[in-house]
Amino acid sequence: MATTKKRNVRQDSPKDNHAKQPKTDLSSKVDLIIQSRKHANDVFDILEFLQSDKEKDLISAANSCSKLFCTLLERCALFVGQLPKEEEMLSGTHTADEKYSMFMRHRYNSCVELLLEHISHDSYQIKETALCTLMKFAEVEGKFPLQDLDWSEHYSFPRDLIKAAVERLLSQTEDMALLISRFQEFLEMEDVRYYVMSSVRENVGKVMEKNKGAVMPVYQNNVFILLSNIILPSQESEFTNFMVKQEAKHKDWKAAKLKEHKRAFERMWLGFLKYKLPGSMYKKVLVILHDSILPHMSQPTLMIDFLTAAYDVGGAISLLALNGLFVLIHQHNLDYPDFYKKLYNLLDPSVFHVKYRARFFHLTNLFLSSSHLPVYLVAAFAKRLARLALTAPPTALLMLLPFICNLIRRHPACRVLIHRPSAVDVACDDPYLMMEEDPAQCHALDSSLWEIQTLQKHYHPDVAKAAMAINKPLGDKEDDISELLELSTYELIERDLKQKTNKGVPLEFEPATELLQGGGGVLSRHFSLE
Repeated sequence: MATTKKRNVRQDSPKDNHAKQPKTDLSSKVDLIIQSRKHANDVFDILEFLQSDKEKDLISAANSCSKLFCTLLERCALFVGQLPKEEEMLSGTHTADEKYSMFMRHRYNSCVELLLEHISHDSYQIKETALCTLMKFAEVEGKFPLQDLDWSEHYSFPRDLIKAAVERLLSQTEDMALLISRFQEFLEMEDVRYYVMSSVRENVGKVMEKNKGAVMPVYQNNVFILLSNIILPSQESEFTNFMVKQEAKHKDWKAAKLKEHKRAFERMWLGFLKYKLPGSMYKKVLVILHDSILPHMSQPTLMIDFLTAAYDVGGAISLLALNGLFVLIHQHNLDYPDFYKKLYNLLDPSVFHVKYRARFFHLTNLFLSSSHLPVYLVAAFAKRLARLALTAPPTALLMLLPFICNLIRRHPACRVLIHRPSAVDVACDDPYLMMEEDPAQCHALDSSLWEIQTLQKHYHPDVAKAAMAINKPLGDKEDDISELLELSTYELIERDLKQKTNKGVPLEFEPATELLQGGGGVLSRHFSLE
């Protein structure tokens, strides 16, 4: 699709006189143009309305253009091939039919250019109308292509029109989320989705390289919204919805093959994620990573660079990045020896006070669930958690203490941490190195969980009771901590207030048999407390 920079509106119909003229019946003008070539110049009036400041006029003009040019495309009345400039068209030796088709092709290109600009209009109704009209053009242009090629060897699809529409949707200055959600309807078509993925990858590479990889929050958010709306079918047999059919050679078309879709999907996401993202976007990507991205990639392990960069962001992002790495390790055989070292270094006092605490310990419990982990590693996690427990709030302790006990249950060799004879009644230095980042070098197995014994004298009775668990042999059945992960201070206080107390006070006394017996009767009762 060739575009022109000129608006191509009739010079003898200036916009200054537009308000003075009666409202033109665009529908009747379209009918006249379609019926007879002698009314061809009326197309300028339609294009003029397509530049109107009035929303109603503009939408009406867009609908009129849709009817006019779709009809001309279906009639093959637009010039096919490399379009000459208008000056060459007038001076060259062309027939009347060729001049008409060139003339209307120039008007069609002007219409497309105006509609592309209206995708950035302030009015959503105009944006939506422009987008839908362009996609209608794409559908008809796919059936009646404007390129002069041997279609027995090529596949007909309006790539340039789709590419131009995608470029407008991925605005660098305006949030296009609402319009992109409207565009999702077209992404359900297999061929549209395939060429959109290719267009997005090219656009991201061009824009980000031009800005030298700098963070572009508005643009990258638009890209993410568009990418997250692309959903691939799980089987090639589900490829049934196409905008353009390729007839006999349809099965050989890349847009009709699931393998090619996965390849384009993978290249699109990797091309987007190789650049630095806004801080908030890492979480958005990581949340959908396991269900919406990895299952549709040919080589999921290629995500390791992004996940490693996401871990360095810190906080909840680091945890979610480790979750992604964990999936790659267990489901896709990724070799990543530093995984547990990175998880170990996320354990600090702040994890008890962040809003993602429940998710953190849920995932940590999942990561440490294997019974094949080295003893030194499990001991390092148990010891570090025990040390952090000394300053943790009661709500965290009620979850943390059963968590530590479950680790010991899974790995009986770690029982030495709670049954170390040398640690009984002997004052000694703790060999554990809290500041050591490598769990293999922290000497956790040489230490003991004296911190839990200290917590047996905690001011909160429930915490003290939970810490008493190590005084008895730990059974094989693990404690269920799922209900404790999201325990809040408010819930803890409410639970304490609702506890039933004994109606009678446990006092030992000698009841009086007579009112004034014993030198004062009731007043001389003797109470003794035990």
